[in-house]
Amino acid sequence: MSTPEALMDALDGRLIEIFTHEPRIGVLEASRRLGVARGTVQARLDRLVASGVILDWGPNLSPEALGFPVTGFLTLEIRQGAGHDTVATHLAGIAEVLEAYTITGAGDMWARVVARSNTDLQRVIDQVLADPGIERCTTVIALAGQIHHRVLPLARAASAQQ
Repeated sequence: MSTPEALMDALDGRLIEIFTHEPRIGVLEASRRLGVARGTVQARLDRLVASGVILDWGPNLSPEALGFPVTGFLTLEIRQGAGHDTVATHLAGIAEVLEAYTITGAGDMWARVVARSNTDLQRVIDQVLADPGIERCTTVIALAGQIHHRVLPLARAASAQQ
């Protein structure tokens, strides 16, 4: 498989931009706006999906709007021999864990979690710590979001390199 950089050109970048801002636009309207054939747009989208550049077409949900306004970042220390995969499986079973990564530096794994309140955050942390493979947890609570998860600037940069 080629690298994503080699797969992106200016047309791909414009296509991704359109579908990022208007995900329900449809292939026909995108082809009209881009001035290319409908088949070209569909083929490009199919290739971007097959190569893993486009991961999904699902809705982007707001934890806050779902009733989870508190965001916490947990740095987990994993007991020697417990294994990251086992801990990750445990974390995947907790709905409030939005993502987790094995990391370097202080700690072994990082998790972003949400909760209904600061008190509820303690419940979430207790659920996380219920795994015997986790020795310790350090928590940081987000006060305000500054830059939310985004990838579009990377797509722009990748398509501009061609």
